[in-house]
Amino acid sequence: MGISNKEQSRRRFIKSAAVAAGGLLATSLINPFNAVLFAMDKPEDPTKPWWGYAIDISKCIGCGRCANACKTENNVPREPFYFRTWIEQYTILNDGTVKVESPNGGMDGFKQPVAEEDIFKSFFVPKMCNHCSKSPCVQVCPVGATYETPDGVVLVDETYCIGCRYCVQACPYGCRYIHPEKNVVDKCTLCYHRISKGKTTACIEVCPTQARILGDLNDKNGPLVKFLKEHNCLVLKPHLNTGSKLYYNELSQEVG
Repeated sequence: MGISNKEQSRRRFIKSAAVAAGGLLATSLINPFNAVLFAMDKPEDPTKPWWGYAIDISKCIGCGRCANACKTENNVPREPFYFRTWIEQYTILNDGTVKVESPNGGMDGFKQPVAEEDIFKSFFVPKMCNHCSKSPCVQVCPVGATYETPDGVVLVDETYCIGCRYCVQACPYGCRYIHPEKNVVDKCTLCYHRISKGKTTACIEVCPTQARILGDLNDKNGPLVKFLKEHNCLVLKPHLNTGSKLYYNELSQEVG
């Protein structure tokens, strides 16, 4: 019995889809830099800065200086649980169990509670706003208080914010909190008041191992683009398609 036209069309579609998927995979393997930027919206004017950020997990020692500097620079409440950037310690045990700790955001350092013989590997992961190009927080804000600057930084206008917490719930990275005194949302601004004047961020300035990199994604010869080209960088939760511009080198699958 011959194959129907409908069945032939279905098979051609499956074959075409497989070829397309294979081509995308090959492109990702050949050019990981294009793959890591695949889901990111691009700026309208490529001649202007488009800020991005990278963190080299292999260099982070969990000293907490970045979190301390951030609080001082940006007047973040000193109480625990209020952070624009913080550090998490991941400990993978020999049995596969994953322990994640972040005492006071890592500001006071870390103590390993697990016996060394039980540890498969342990590492530190700094967290902060991902400054997404498709930011869920921008999309859900009912009053336009959360917005994206022309150079790709997600900010909050406190004069418009009504403290509704929609953006806090929408952020998949847990990077927002309600300021206990102002009753408005607060988050990492990428030290916009500094970088717009040619300075670097407070967290980068104090990092003793140079684990953090700020750069212009439009500058193909800049330090950030160079780092992305030379390392296997990934973003957190890529399946959410937020267009994250926070890249991690040596990002382990246990990190959420």
